Amino acid sequence: MKLVPFKLAILPFLPLLALSVLGAKDKGFVSLFNGKDLDQWILPQGDHTWKIVDGVVDYEAKGGNLTSKKRYEDYVLKLDWRFKRTAGPTYNAKIFDKEGNQKVDGEGKPMTRAIKNADSGIFTRGSGKSQLNLWCWPCGSGQLWAFHKNEDPAIRKGALPLVNADKPVGEWNEMKVTMKGEVVSVVLNGQKVIDRAKMPGVGTSGPIVLQHHGGYNAKNKTWSSASALIQFRNLFIKEL
Repeated sequence: MKLVPFKLAILPFLPLLALSVLGAKDKGFVSLFNGKDLDQWILPQGDHTWKIVDGVVDYEAKGGNLTSKKRYEDYVLKLDWRFKRTAGPTYNAKIFDKEGNQKVDGEGKPMTRAIKNADSGIFTRGSGKSQLNLWCWPCGSGQLWAFHKNEDPAIRKGALPLVNADKPVGEWNEMKVTMKGEVVSVVLNGQKVIDRAKMPGVGTSGPIVLQHHGGYNAKNKTWSSASALIQFRNLFIKEL
């Protein structure tokens, strides 16, 4: 009987093994966007610029928020996002210390840094109070804006990203958001930026919302320094 070399014998099974591993990794996730339409979302009323461009959700800073039709309780949300470009004048972004407080200079004046900015966000519980900021600020994306001035030092610190993990404008960012009750964790491009931060008062259920943030003045044909010029793709959610 002719013997088959061991290495050759196992090669046909490698693709099946890879598929099995991928299936286990993505088990339980369902798509929120099919790359063709926004049937799973509620479009804002009136004039808006949410549309599909080359298979991704595209936004040009005009109109209201994009809201999922379904409400969610505990879940893991995975998505990719990127800013297409920045527009408008520079923006004076706040500088924070490690405790989540805005830094001040030697004269006690709040410190800022002039940046070229784009601005959007994800509402994890349907309202602006549950917003994760997506922007170009030095502290990085993921900040819980509604809690960055909270009187509780622990909540204030938890609202600040642990690290700026953003990729440059124009490049795609991979984000994973885990919501359990009123506690959120965020991983951005493989780095944990928000670690079990508390968001008291945001509720225990709500839709997923992609923020518009405005930014374009059609009358004057000018952009603000915080225009939402953003795209989303690969939106998947797993209910816990």
